[in-house]
Amino acid sequence: MPAMAAPPDPAASFPAKMQAFALYGDSAIPNSKPGPDNETGADTGWIQKVSHPAIQVYLPAKVKATGASVLIIPGGGYAGLTFEYEGVEQAKYFVDHGIAAFVLKYRLPSDLTMADKSIGPLQDAQQGLRFIRLHAGQWNLDPARVGVVGYSAGGHVASTLATHFQKSYIANPEHISLRPDFQVLVYPVISMDAKITHMDSRNALLGPSPSDALVKDFSNDQQVTRETPPALILHAADDQLVDIDNSIAYLEALRHAGVPVEARFFEKGQHGLFLLPRDRWQGAIIDWLTSDGWLNPRVKMPAD
Repeated sequence: MPAMAAPPDPAASFPAKMQAFALYGDSAIPNSKPGPDNETGADTGWIQKVSHPAIQVYLPAKVKATGASVLIIPGGGYAGLTFEYEGVEQAKYFVDHGIAAFVLKYRLPSDLTMADKSIGPLQDAQQGLRFIRLHAGQWNLDPARVGVVGYSAGGHVASTLATHFQKSYIANPEHISLRPDFQVLVYPVISMDAKITHMDSRNALLGPSPSDALVKDFSNDQQVTRETPPALILHAADDQLVDIDNSIAYLEALRHAGVPVEARFFEKGQHGLFLLPRDRWQGAIIDWLTSDGWLNPRVKMPAD
């Protein structure tokens, strides 16, 4: 008689249980002043006063895993983190499509907890990307298909990560690439220019009277080069909190630099795209990731 096939592993059909890690492990948090942990709001989905960054890991079921992964950066105007809606809920959506998701609980800018508050969120984003690539083998992830997804002020963190990767703001002894392979920006803050920025985000990150040089350095449309990763941008024209001009400026900068970019601008949706069915704008992300090949293994072609 032919051998019986082994029964399928039931565990392979379900996502793994969420895991949470201190972002820097047992190492010291860089650019951090000693002090108590005053974080609040973990039980409400709106987290404030983050000084001890962490990362939550959501892995897809093995039967649908694509090997792609995303670092998710929630927004909140650099005053808090919309962690449930722009973090956990989005992670579950990506996991359902076979994409591993890592939700970043990053430090919020504060002179009380950081020596230089302007670089704290970027440091944590770089460490988040480093964390994913360090553990890629353990979780069967492709280190060449790691993207960043940012919402609102989290879109500013994400686009800062995508345009400031040449310099490491963290310890990186393994010389792991700190460049995301792709970026998805959803109703993002991009510029620190007072004409179009979200002023509360700018004040929280840079202070009330930043220098022109600091404003330019964190206006990410002005930091684009041909090495900036491919981008998808989503925004609503009626957004009254973060002007769509942020996304338009970034689109134009990417286009002129020859960086592949696609934008989906909705007539109505407001900030958070709450007026739209979620599948309309979330589906646009999966469509773009699929059409650009990020859900398929990247095959290296032999040199000519």
